[in-house]
Amino acid sequence: MPVQKRIKTKYPGVYYIVGISADGKPERIYYIRYRKNGKMIDEKAGRQYQDDLTPSRASGMRARRIEGKEPTNKEKRALERAQKEVEVNRWTIDKLWSAYKENRPNLKGIVTDENRFNNYIKPRFGKKEPRELIQLEIDRLRINLLKKKAPQTVKHVLELLRRVTNFGFKKGLSERLTFSIEMPRVSNLKTEDLNPDQLTKLLEVIEKDDHPDAGPMMKMALFTGMRRGEMFKLQWSNVNFDKGFIYLVDPKGGPDQKIPLNDAARELLQSHPKTKSPFVFPGRGGRQRVDIKHAVNQTKKAAGLPKDFRALHGLRHVYASMLASSGQVDMYTLQKLLTHKSPLMTQRYAHLRDEALKKASNLAGELVEQAANGAENDKVVNLEDHKK
Repeated sequence: MPVQKRIKTKYPGVYYIVGISADGKPERIYYIRYRKNGKMIDEKAGRQYQDDLTPSRASGMRARRIEGKEPTNKEKRALERAQKEVEVNRWTIDKLWSAYKENRPNLKGIVTDENRFNNYIKPRFGKKEPRELIQLEIDRLRINLLKKKAPQTVKHVLELLRRVTNFGFKKGLSERLTFSIEMPRVSNLKTEDLNPDQLTKLLEVIEKDDHPDAGPMMKMALFTGMRRGEMFKLQWSNVNFDKGFIYLVDPKGGPDQKIPLNDAARELLQSHPKTKSPFVFPGRGGRQRVDIKHAVNQTKKAAGLPKDFRALHGLRHVYASMLASSGQVDMYTLQKLLTHKSPLMTQRYAHLRDEALKKASNLAGELVEQAANGAENDKVVNLEDHKK
């Protein structure tokens, strides 16, 4: 390939060759020549159109490099290589999240966590290392999110950030945060309930509903207290009609568990049509169901239930409330039936059981009073009458 002719300019040490621009037109490519630290340097300065370079600007570039105010091309390349090496060794929040996922291939709720990370954490902190985070930034994130999101949602976002940074520290990849992430206050004590009229109306609507799974799932929640996800995963092989148990595989509470198959649930499942799918309440194509929100909300609306009543999880609360208010189920048994990991989670229903016990205790007082007043021996005070 022939050497292109170098053309001098009126500026010392500045020359150019004629090349071709991106649009096929002739374009000057400027070079500068100078001596630095006793060494002659000859390097490219830039292109006429692409870099908007003129002989005057090239001359100014040459002067700055002679004075050491601007690095040479060789120094720039060395700096870029060093920066890339540093970047490779920087464990940013984004890189830690990728490593966190690889380290936990069976992570529950990964889709939801991925959305939380991409929507709220990555835009603000993705390119930073944990040591670069400051409390004020995270406080601002919490405050801004609370303006449009529920406290529980904001807490999940901040807990995800804490999980990722803790993972980096435990694996020796990054430094730990120098402060504690402040979580929003979340009240988990909301206990949904239905009065007898609401429950009767709901069951009437379910009987008329033609959706194959919405009504049966709502009844299962009411009869067994099963969570929505547990019903989505429920397969016929998990139902033991002979021994009278339902096996919950990989439930929210952690390890596999089993709950009693009571008569109401047994009758429901025995009458529920089976398909070719292994799932009791299958989704599209017989695969595991992932959603039924629209259908159960239609049933809820038709029954005239409150808007904030959760169609499936609310019925789990109704199940627990009925057992607790009966006064016949202790808190430990209720905890096991609900597969709560901690008794603290079951305590929200304790007041219902206490009220039932108070009423039963008051009945004893009434019986004594009747005896003292010479009441007839065959007169019995009915507990149900007392409740009224």
